Amino acid sequence: MKNRETAKFDCAAFLANAGLGRKIVELEPKETFFSQGDEANTVFYLQTGRAKLTVVSPNGKEATITLLSVGDFVGEESLASVPGVRLATASAVNNCTALKITREEMARVMHDEPRFADFFLKFMLARSMRTQADLVDQLFNSSEKRLARILLIMAEFGKPGERDTFIPPISQETLAEMIGTTRSRVSFFMNRFRTLGYINYNGRIQVNKSLLNVVLLDQLPDHNSKRPLLPSIKAILKPVIPLVEAFKRKVAAVTGD
Repeated sequence: MKNRETAKFDCAAFLANAGLGRKIVELEPKETFFSQGDEANTVFYLQTGRAKLTVVSPNGKEATITLLSVGDFVGEESLASVPGVRLATASAVNNCTALKITREEMARVMHDEPRFADFFLKFMLARSMRTQADLVDQLFNSSEKRLARILLIMAEFGKPGERDTFIPPISQETLAEMIGTTRSRVSFFMNRFRTLGYINYNGRIQVNKSLLNVVLLDQLPDHNSKRPLLPSIKAILKPVIPLVEAFKRKVAAVTGD
């Protein structure tokens, strides 16, 4: 009887509706789900909108860790065996709707409902893979390729639905923080992407699937990612060299050297 009732558990319905130990919350842009240092006692499930995780160093420098989209859990660290504090701040990028679940209710449903436990485990594995991919990207890829990857992630390429997508409003400063470069370099790369037709920009940024060429096929030449180099002295003088050699031969003939 218990197995039959467990099989009927609907993860989507559980995450879509308020109930015991969970409620629907709505956030406006820049409003926080929780702040760094708060007690970790709830988990959020993002139903609509976009959010971001940021951390602040002891000297006050802020860095954006990752962007979150529909279907992501936020604040899952509260499920640790020993409750602690938030290690980051989660805030809304645009208007968000989320299901706020108490730590106790999350623990209960994961224990009682194998379907939900499997669902949550798949999410955690996907997030772990994403974190590893972010680390590899930061260590081995150029800043231009890292920017292309972030834009594709924000446009949700690889997910069902529309492929050429407008991304949520985001500043070049935030993009620079995420890929580990300067705002001026991000501006330089964004202008190049627009010139090459990889993105459109008219108030909002639309990412085209052709941007995948930068990440998957590496079709953007490496030297295009750098500032133009000055030509070498030899290249500058190449047209003049024959004249110089002729002049030297004429002088040698006259002087007898």
